Amino acid sequence: MTGRLNRRLITLLLATVGLALLVSACSSNNQSDGKVELKLAPLSALPKDIQQGAPKVVEAYRFAIANPDYLAQFPCYCGCGGMGHKSNADCYIRQVKPDGSIDFETHAFF
Repeated sequence: MTGRLNRRLITLLLATVGLALLVSACSSNNQSDGKVELKLAPLSALPKDIQQGAPKVVEAYRFAIANPDYLAQFPCYCGCGGMGHKSNADCYIRQVKPDGSIDFETHAFF
């Protein structure tokens, strides 16, 4: 059962990043000379344990840090509503503290 949940989470992560790329490609504000630029936070913004995760998972966390308002527009369908998650952004970021530091949600990591 855990394997199925992990596969669902990875599929959800990949779909979210793919959707973000598609929306970015369709937006005239994000295009310059036909190229789409995807915003990602620097790897150093992640805790060491997440930095050492699977490349796609690391990329998803970096995307979440750089685009939290965008991810907040998408509901999460992996069953984490019982954890208090209201959007896909909640799967990555638990809270941004007043000093700007991030308390990460590891739900999407596993």
